[in-house]
Order: sequence, then C-alpha cells, then structure tokens
Amino acid sequence: MQAIAGMTRGTVTLPKVDKLFGPGNQYVTVAKQLATQYQVSIDMPAGPSELMVVADASANAAFVASDLLSQAEHGPDSQVLLVTTDLKMIDQVDAEVEKQISILERQDTARKALYNSKIIYFDTEKEALAFTNFYGAEHLIVCLENENDFVNQIKHAGSVFIGNYTPESAGDYASGTNHTLPTNGYVRQYSGVNLDSFLKAITYQKITAQGLQDLGPVIEEMASAEGLQAHKNAVSIRLKKLSNE
Repeated sequence: MQAIAGMTRGTVTLPKVDKLFGPGNQYVTVAKQLATQYQVSIDMPAGPSELMVVADASANAAFVASDLLSQAEHGPDSQVLLVTTDLKMIDQVDAEVEKQISILERQDTARKALYNSKIIYFDTEKEALAFTNFYGAEHLIVCLENENDFVNQIKHAGSVFIGNYTPESAGDYASGTNHTLPTNGYVRQYSGVNLDSFLKAITYQKITAQGLQDLGPVIEEMASAEGLQAHKNAVSIRLKKLSNE
C-alpha cells in the first residue's frame, strides 16, 4: 500500500508512474483504486484470491479438495466455492478437505478462509452455469463430463482451468497464462493482464481536400445539432476556401 502511494505521487527517489499493475490484498486493491484519482491508470481491481470449482460425478474429490485448499491458504480473506450437481461429491470433498488441511503449514490461514467459503448444490448443469456466470470467479475449474458445452457458455471468469488434470497451481507457475486477474466480480468489466495492458494506441488522420468536401456537410450538420458553432465553422471556412478555388 505504501509503495503504491509512492509510485502514485512520486518521492525523492521514486518517480511518479503512469500505470500500476499487479494483484494484492484488500488494502492494495483500495490503494490502486485511489491512485486513479492522481492520473495513474491501473490494470484492474485485483484483490483477495477466489476459486470456484464446478464438478459432477466425473470429478476426483481429492483433486477438488486440493484445489480449494490451494487458494484458501493464500489468506484469511480468500474465498473458495464448490459448485456441484452430485450430492455424493459434497461429502467426499468435505472429508478430503479435512484430511488434507490437517497437514498444511498454513492450515490456520486456510481454515479462516473456509469460513468465507461455500459448497453449493444445483439440480442441473444449467442452474450451475447460471450461477457460475453470476458469480464471475477469478479462477474457475471445470471438472464435468460435459465440459466442452459448459465451458463454451462461460461469459464471466478470470481464467478457466478445464479437466481433472488442470490444477489452478499450474496457472500460478507453469502453464503460461497471465495470472493477474480481476476479483470480486470485476470479471464483468476487466480481462486479466495481457500484452495489450502494457500498450496504448494513438490514432492518426489526414484528410485530403476532396475528402473534406465529402465529409464536410455531415460534420457541419452534426455540429449544428449539438449547438457547437465553432466546430461547424472550422469546417465551413475550409469548404468556403475550396469552393472559391
């Protein structure tokens, strides 16, 4: 948070920056949002980690539990969700979570995160999909027999991990996707950091005399409709000169 303040305003040894990238806790997220008031752009609000696993009977309960815990150990304000269409999966994952959490070095942190977490059952995949798009998870793991159809209908997610052998940890360390992702429902407005995030575009235009004669009347009419006489005059004065040549 303090480093973000320094980069936002500039210090004796730290120049003011134009844009800030990167995730953090809730304090980092708020600091980044405040930075936008001082002519600093940000990649997105990226706060405490989130994970949703959507699973049916084809999923491996031990794998699912390990994925949930991999995000729960991030911090006490992390949230993990299991969405399932299989009632047996609930008890199986619950038992696996308790088994695996007992040997974690950060089990106290993980247990606190689990207080913010839920297991949610739906009768149909259609209902599960609707909730998945409503929630908009930072990380979304899909372990379904019908995975392709489900994934093709996902509208809101930061990064999607497909199948029993695609743990979220792979995205953290090795599979190659960027892992600075929007949280807290901001997937509706933002994508994860990508190459375009580091670039900005400048537009150029050059209009020929004939081009302005073609476009001019349209510009004049629209400027008049907005009541911006000087805008219209900037075109009219040129058209008048061209008509006298």
